[in-house]
Amino acid sequence: MSNSIGTIFRLTTFGESHGVAIGGVVDGMPAGVDIDISFIQQELNRRRPGQSSITTSRSESDRVELLSGVFEGKSTGAPIGFIVYNENQHSSDYDNMRDVFRPSHADFTYQHKYGIRDYRGGGRTSARITLSRCVAGALAKLVLLQYGINITAYTMQVGNISIGCDYRDYDLSVAETNAVRCPDTVKAAEMEELIKEVKADGDTIGGIIQCVVRGCPVGLGSPEFDKLHAVLGKAMLSINAVKGFEYGEGFAGVTQRGSEQNDLFCIDSENNVRMQTNHSGGVQGGLSNGEDIVFRVAFKPVATLLREQPTIDKLGNATTLLARGRHDPCVLPRAVPVVEAMAAMVILDELLIDRCARKESI
Repeated sequence: MSNSIGTIFRLTTFGESHGVAIGGVVDGMPAGVDIDISFIQQELNRRRPGQSSITTSRSESDRVELLSGVFEGKSTGAPIGFIVYNENQHSSDYDNMRDVFRPSHADFTYQHKYGIRDYRGGGRTSARITLSRCVAGALAKLVLLQYGINITAYTMQVGNISIGCDYRDYDLSVAETNAVRCPDTVKAAEMEELIKEVKADGDTIGGIIQCVVRGCPVGLGSPEFDKLHAVLGKAMLSINAVKGFEYGEGFAGVTQRGSEQNDLFCIDSENNVRMQTNHSGGVQGGLSNGEDIVFRVAFKPVATLLREQPTIDKLGNATTLLARGRHDPCVLPRAVPVVEAMAAMVILDELLIDRCARKESI
């Protein structure tokens, strides 16, 4: 099983939703970086359950403990081990799912492949394990800040309620002021009402998160099979409930002609080569071009519904399932920091790879 991501900056995770703890090991963290534990905790808090009435009511403090790799407040270059203990498991909520396959979950596929599965909250397939990604992403962000690279994600769409794709039309910091994490406060209120509506129906809803990476230098990425957008796509598609990834104009761009899509060159006031437009989303030929990297991630509606559904048991017998437990009616608000974390890990890893690959290093 693949429980690791990254080449130089590498995260390996462990733990299950209803196990003792969740944690990981980050290898390749540069030495001498100031480790701001309060910042790491803040990033975890953004993902933490129980934040508002539109998220799961599971109550977890999600306090992270760093076990190694830090001395006198700085990274030592050694592996950074960390752990977050589970505190509020209600495993009995899942007793009725012991022998039943939940529709659109990993129950059937895991049982078929491994012959065993942890039915309590989905075990290893639970979105709770993404907290390890947030810890590693926070560490990556601390390094990227030294390079002037900033990563911001936000909710762009919930159901059929959407804001415009041009992030420059919004103050993205506003996203952290509402429960949905949308920079348009009017649309955020509409999105919140929609989530409350589907929650009251025992249903769920999906949507789209957009992410912007600013300050990325030219040349990150490794053609041909590790193009920057391909590595970002793999990272995003590894997040629970993700169904799609696109960058730049994405699928919408297929209706335009090349004369409309091409990003023409210009020279800015500081004599730097720039693009007049950014239809490419900051990536050309698989390498970053110095413009903002812009991509979108589509999340499906959460598969666990708090209403009765027809299904089958392990023996193939038809039955019904009424799920219990505490679940998100919409994953997007808590997925925003996860998207940022995955982007941070990828960009830092590619930055470290780039330092090894450039002609100046020879």
